[in-house]
Amino acid sequence: MTPGISVVMPCHNGAAHLARSTTSVRMQTRADWELIIVDDGSTDDSWQVIQQLAASEPRITPLRQLHSGAAAARNNALASARGRWVAFLDADDTWHPDFLSRMSAALGGRQDDALAYCGWHNIGAGHEGEPPFVPPDYETPDKLAELLCGCRWPIHGAMVSLAAIRKYGAFDPALRSSEDFDLWLRLGCRMPLVRIPEVLACYHFHAGAQITKSRLRAAADKLLVQRKFLATHPVEAKRLGRARVREQIEGDMLYRAYENYWKGDLPMARQLFRAVMASGYGNARDWCYMLPALLPARLHSLLLKGIGRARSGSARRG
Repeated sequence: MTPGISVVMPCHNGAAHLARSTTSVRMQTRADWELIIVDDGSTDDSWQVIQQLAASEPRITPLRQLHSGAAAARNNALASARGRWVAFLDADDTWHPDFLSRMSAALGGRQDDALAYCGWHNIGAGHEGEPPFVPPDYETPDKLAELLCGCRWPIHGAMVSLAAIRKYGAFDPALRSSEDFDLWLRLGCRMPLVRIPEVLACYHFHAGAQITKSRLRAAADKLLVQRKFLATHPVEAKRLGRARVREQIEGDMLYRAYENYWKGDLPMARQLFRAVMASGYGNARDWCYMLPALLPARLHSLLLKGIGRARSGSARRG
């Protein structure tokens, strides 16, 4: 039987999580799927676990490659995918049992090619008690600006036709993070976005290595994706205008720099402040906060402590 949906799962040292993630695929209420699991050069027991899973479930296809990153692993799986639609699930995340049926139903009745996305729930270390999130409807006249600002849904919170990915290009293997942002941005600007206002995906945080933990690399890759998109889509860049582009890119970066600054994450704030300064963005007040980031880290920290003591003394005198 030709599968209706291809599920693509990269796995690097994810042996401890494979049972949970693959069970969430096996429990889907829509059963005409294939699951292509790509072992990305794991050094744990992932390959043995994947082989055992494939032996017990004919809809699972095991593939193996030298460690090349999640983007390359997903592209490897896409090359052999056979479904009409494709969805992506990392080896440590899960879906609601209705994910495949609800997402494909939203796309199946359309005459055009569209991209469906849903809500999700962050679960695990550091996210205890965090409520689920259902994103807004991004299919608006201003959707390009919204998509350019950042990745609006996680990799496993979307579904699109396999034909669209093969037409417009798959994942950029040069990216070690933000590769999903790059894909959704390229596809989202070309096709309608369909919002499924339900929480159908779960992102599991744990003690193992996750791409989102490398925050500086993620920030650099996000900027690279944004600039690459603008360079390769001059019509879209012109339509947005220079001022709006700067607001969405440098303005967002400055916002995140302040966010880290006030949380006390000075190393992250310093890197972002430096990137904003390199672009010449910000007003006079912003530059008063940013310029100390050019000092050595120790001097910057001492300066902030001195300012804090001075303010505290002034408050006591007042």
